[in-house]
Amino acid sequence: MDVAVLSSGGKDSSYAVWWAIMKGWNVRLIVTLRVTSEDSMMYQLEGTAMAGLQAAAANIPWLPILQEEENGTDSLEQALIPFVAGSSWPRSNTWSRKNQAAAMWPEDWPWPEIKRATPNRSIQGIVSGALRSDYQRTRIDCMAERLGIHSFSPLWHMPAERHMRNLLEADFDVRFSAVAAEGLDEEWLGKKLNEETLEMLIHLNKTNGLNIDGEGGEFETSVLAAPWFKPLTWTIENHWKRQSGRIRITHASIR
Repeated sequence: MDVAVLSSGGKDSSYAVWWAIMKGWNVRLIVTLRVTSEDSMMYQLEGTAMAGLQAAAANIPWLPILQEEENGTDSLEQALIPFVAGSSWPRSNTWSRKNQAAAMWPEDWPWPEIKRATPNRSIQGIVSGALRSDYQRTRIDCMAERLGIHSFSPLWHMPAERHMRNLLEADFDVRFSAVAAEGLDEEWLGKKLNEETLEMLIHLNKTNGLNIDGEGGEFETSVLAAPWFKPLTWTIENHWKRQSGRIRITHASIR
């Protein structure tokens, strides 16, 4: 099966790419949405250009999409239409309207050899890293139904601790890119997920009710290494305000 994977560069979507590859499917493109608003219930906001770097490190075409709406799928659906069998859209003009990759790429990052996604072959499905958000999954499923393609959520209702251990066992290099919960201080920014940090998350789950996988908005992540792409390196700055913070990636490249 030929599929697109919706990816922010974080742990869940990065694992969804790996799942599709392990199924023996052809990942024809990695799709990344950059939401221009300050908040979103559906999409990760920070570090989404990392998904483009992951795609380049795996030699997979990348389809970046700038989206003004916080939580909808209109921009995503319109961008995917040319990749669906039977589409009447011009298949050679996908990038003629606007070079969205350049608009999403930080100025001080080196520009890698990114393959731009062109609809020269149709997809039959879209894969997402949705964990437990009905809000997110329902909208993606409905969009896929309108497009006439399958929707897959391989992590749906995966037990949180099992999911995090799967990442460790598969040698994913997961870093915390944003934190906003009691017990997660500035030292967590840029910290690597390992057995020690996982045990700390499990402890915070028991004492504070923190979601071990961050599904309640407690933290966001970026992935610097995974079985399906060459390792990445980055330079970051911490930005902390009151009881929450996030990193700013000042430089990132393929090792």
